[in-house]
Amino acid sequence: MERLGRENSSSRKHVVVIMPAYNAERTLRRTYRDIPKDAVDEIILVDDASQDRTLEVARELGLVVYAHERNRGYGANQKTCYARALERGADVVVMVHPDHQYDPKVIPDLLEPLLRDECDAVFGSRMLGGRPLDGRMPTWKYLGNVFLSAIENAVFLVYLTEYHSGFRAFSRRYLEAVRFDLNSDGFVFDTEIIAQGIANGMKIREIAIETRYFEEASSIGFNRSVLYGLRILKTLAKFILHRNNIWRFGQFEPARGECRR
Repeated sequence: MERLGRENSSSRKHVVVIMPAYNAERTLRRTYRDIPKDAVDEIILVDDASQDRTLEVARELGLVVYAHERNRGYGANQKTCYARALERGADVVVMVHPDHQYDPKVIPDLLEPLLRDECDAVFGSRMLGGRPLDGRMPTWKYLGNVFLSAIENAVFLVYLTEYHSGFRAFSRRYLEAVRFDLNSDGFVFDTEIIAQGIANGMKIREIAIETRYFEEASSIGFNRSVLYGLRILKTLAKFILHRNNIWRFGQFEPARGECRR
């Protein structure tokens, strides 16, 4: 599915949407429908051994489909997504969860700073809009998000309103600069790839987004969220040790020397 309505021009950046999918049969069509087709060139779905008809629906929609033979985890799914997008010549990669929790209609806003080469990544933030609970985000999840984001800002010495949104876009430069293949196969991958980018001088921006919490939308429960938070704290500790040359971690080293600013 190439050139989804975009004008064919060699000066345009090749924009690829990636969908890390697991049991997304009931929401995939809605998510696909809301993607602005004139803003993207390809849509890739990587299925992590779903137990429903996610693969069949993706193929019916004409998406570029890859499938894991066994369930490998959210982080592992992203690794495949980014690797395949880069192989297909992506200049910009936008992650859209196929559970319809994030509104893909704002993809053009996410893309704008990247298409102008003003930054290396753009994250959607539920906190920038001012009313994150309007989308029915659980209060405990909101408080945990704010708490962890404050600690992350203090450690990374940058300011982002949210580190835990799954709606984000990366430049090819960012993805080629970091060793995302060394990251976790679980949910903490999302924090690790940010830590890698900051360690290698990547510039990140945010835009305001809204989210929807409903039965079909995927969301980890309280116990798994606590474990996720502990793994984030472990990542931050490793980052501090690495930055201060106390203990170096290959995970935070640049994938190629010229990427560091």
